[in-house]
Amino acid sequence: VQLQASGGGLVQPGGSLRLSCAASGENVHYLTVAWFRQAPGKEREGISYKGSRGGNTYYRQAVKGRFTISKDNAKNMVYLQMNSLTSEDTAVYYCAARRNNLVASAWDDSRQYGYWGQGTLVTVSS
Repeated sequence: VQLQASGGGLVQPGGSLRLSCAASGENVHYLTVAWFRQAPGKEREGISYKGSRGGNTYYRQAVKGRFTISKDNAKNMVYLQMNSLTSEDTAVYYCAARRNNLVASAWDDSRQYGYWGQGTLVTVSS
């Protein structure tokens, strides 16, 4: 499985951005996918998760109600729609995947994912 993230850029506070993750080697319907981010000087943190085969969806508390993860099985894409962005959302964002679902307590553990895309930088600034 190969993943390629894109869509990052500079956005003003309060703005929106949609990140994309193109998958190859397996259809995203059969993959458990997640988005992580890493801000300068901070550890990588899980943002959102969507299970395989219609599995559960989870969000980090800090992004609930603002971010939405989705899959497009036909296009083999994973998206992260980000709204109401703040400077706290500035980070390099990564998409990740694995073949099996995770329990709720483990979805944001980066060690659980074997497939990673390259990062895409999101900068929220006026």
